[in-house]
Amino acid sequence: MNPREATGYLCLVVFAEPPVLDSAQRRLPIRPKCLLAGFLAPRAFALAVLAVCSFAGPSAEAPSSQQPPFPAQSQRPDQTKPLEDKTVTAAPLQQPTATEMSKKETVASAFLRGLQYQEYEVRSAAEAMPEEKYGYRPAEGQFKNEKPQFGPAEVRTFAQQVKHVACSNFGFAAELDGQKPPEGCDKDGPSPAKTKKELLIYLRDSFAAIRKSLGATDSKNMFDPIEGPYAGPNTRLGLATVVIWHAADHYGQMLLYLRENGIVPPASRPNPPELKDAY
Repeated sequence: MNPREATGYLCLVVFAEPPVLDSAQRRLPIRPKCLLAGFLAPRAFALAVLAVCSFAGPSAEAPSSQQPPFPAQSQRPDQTKPLEDKTVTAAPLQQPTATEMSKKETVASAFLRGLQYQEYEVRSAAEAMPEEKYGYRPAEGQFKNEKPQFGPAEVRTFAQQVKHVACSNFGFAAELDGQKPPEGCDKDGPSPAKTKKELLIYLRDSFAAIRKSLGATDSKNMFDPIEGPYAGPNTRLGLATVVIWHAADHYGQMLLYLRENGIVPPASRPNPPELKDAY
């Protein structure tokens, strides 16, 4: 087939109308509207095709112009595996109003509500960090010559953050209960916990201990004096506030460790997972 024949054939394919059926279902012949195009010079037909393509081009490219300038969320490198939303089929929990809450509120319930948030944030962060990253610390090798009054010279590793919060919880609980607290919680403390599993158990048990001690606070003893190396001298009420902000303080550091390793903190996810009871 020579170029002129090929040009005419393409034109018939593009511009010919489809077959038309009459009332007797007889196929009528095609009525070509573009037979003359078969005799056009190839250059002229090429210009016509370019004109058609130019007209159709913008509509074909329009959808791509609506794409966001950043990858889809599922393609982001820090995107974690989608979590199962267990509330889809269950009725949403109805939060009490402030008026309803005030009718049942006690000193202990107010503090335990705040502690519940902090326990979830800290423990879920500890669960989310892979064990091979428990030795991670920002600014590795720096600040070795510092001599702080409390805490290590260098920035704590993630494992040390977990251990410090756990040891401190046990220390606060002991002071609230009038017992001797563990020593050296500003360093690594006396616990031999080292692996991720051991540290998660240590952390879980520490929150159980501090919940029990805070739960014993009431309007009669909240101003009782508290002595001890951790936030003492203080009152029972004053120490209770330290318990809350101390956990929040270290969670603020731990979440940065997670983010720096490409992990979204569970508390920041659309459907936060439940804490584990056993490890």
